[in-house]
Amino acid sequence: MSVAHWLVRALEALGIDTVFGIPGVHTIELYRGLEGSRLRHVTPRHEQGAGFMADGYARASGRPAACFIITGPGMTNIATAMGQALADSVPMLVISSVNRRAELGMGEGRLHELPSQQQTLSGVSLFSHTLLDPANLPRVLTRAWTMLHTGRPGPVHIEIPRDLLDAPLDAELPLPGRCHPPQAATAALDQAAAWLGAARRPLLLLGGGAIADPAAARALAERLDAPTLTTINARGVMGRGHPLDLGANATWPEVRALVAEADVVLAIGTELGETDYDVTFDGGFTLPERLIRIDINPRQLCGNHLPALGIVAEAGAAMRDLLPRLTPGAHEAAARVAELKAALALATRPDFAPFVPLFDALDQYRRDAVLVGDSTAPVYAGNHLAQRDATRSWFNASTGYGTLGYGLPAAIGAALACPERPVVALVGDGGVMFTLAELATAVELALPLTLVLWHNAGYAEIRQAMTHAGIAPLGVDPAAPAFLPLAHAFGCAAERISSPAALAEALATPCTAPRLLEIDAAAWQTATSPASRGSAATP
Repeated sequence: MSVAHWLVRALEALGIDTVFGIPGVHTIELYRGLEGSRLRHVTPRHEQGAGFMADGYARASGRPAACFIITGPGMTNIATAMGQALADSVPMLVISSVNRRAELGMGEGRLHELPSQQQTLSGVSLFSHTLLDPANLPRVLTRAWTMLHTGRPGPVHIEIPRDLLDAPLDAELPLPGRCHPPQAATAALDQAAAWLGAARRPLLLLGGGAIADPAAARALAERLDAPTLTTINARGVMGRGHPLDLGANATWPEVRALVAEADVVLAIGTELGETDYDVTFDGGFTLPERLIRIDINPRQLCGNHLPALGIVAEAGAAMRDLLPRLTPGAHEAAARVAELKAALALATRPDFAPFVPLFDALDQYRRDAVLVGDSTAPVYAGNHLAQRDATRSWFNASTGYGTLGYGLPAAIGAALACPERPVVALVGDGGVMFTLAELATAVELALPLTLVLWHNAGYAEIRQAMTHAGIAPLGVDPAAPAFLPLAHAFGCAAERISSPAALAEALATPCTAPRLLEIDAAAWQTATSPASRGSAATP
């Protein structure tokens, strides 16, 4: 069979079931291979959308999807999505075409030519390889697949020259043997247990790596009796309303005081990055000297905060191995957490309070939903306010790479990955314009997706930042389209929302196809002002 046919059959053998891509003249042979296969192909309206869909698919399900991307502009288009996936440790398999082998590096102005496509994409990939011999494809694919499953996840990229896609390949389909991630050293676990056992004020930090085993994470927090901070990507790992869970609130002064009091900090599966621990970007988040870090990536252990004890291991296995070594703590942590939550009073903060009714309505009518967010005001508030019952139910692009336009296509990926669950995308009028064309994809697929659009007339966050810095706001007031008729033109139901009661009434209606709920931010703010806050958030 040809390389293209072999590759499609190999993806099936590896368990891939969904491919996102836009066919082009350089990739049509891949589509010859798709004919008659079990792979579901989804056509986005832009390659960036393909990458975000694959990202949302993986975050919601824990399973990687594949992308088939054309040479040159297709790859530079998806590079932004790959950068977001790399920053947030999201697995993604990107297969692309590239110019013929004899043309590579020649700079002769060929169609879609880059000086070095592989070099361009290697900066947003864990692994990027140019196939030069068809016989190497089984080994290259096996290596890429192994990297997706045994280390810190992220995007991997294989590019195949045009003249090889229809080349013959007679090889066994790859079914890689099971590769075990690294396990914690016994001596390191014993040392960690000794320090934690002697601690009077332990503190637990859980990152996205910990969602592999939420039960072990909760058991560890309870055994230590330690206040627990979770990152945005770990939302739900402690369940809803756990008495030890402080959420993603490490940036507030009250919580920083708690961190400063800690004598031992255990950080698991977290890069300790500023978008989780220092969202005021003042460098004020510091950790005590006795810091224990557990991470699957040895390079990560030395990033941001140097540990006194670094343990290279997969988070779930390390937590399970550490638990029997620990004696139950008695630190009255739940009382300390309750005291801190009362002091924070996040629901009454002027910048958060207007969004409390929004999340109340989502809890009432979409409690089991996957909530996918862009960089927008409701998401910023939700990073601190939203409660989730389980992991893989809250993720957005406001961390790490911080890409605008993520929410809608990532929600499409989540809806495809988890058809049994409702999916809600939280977007802003500025950010959604980056990828609004993907609404056509959602309509084409007839996905029961709710798009909640916060319309505050442009880039409000940047407008406020410019004003605060004494800079005349410029470039932050892009003209918005009339979203309702635009949605109708796509074939999408749409309505305008001006109050919590109207949102609750809309969410109470079953969603069987894509629909857009446009929240008029000014009207909503008026409806949720202190003078009007007594109005009920029910229909």
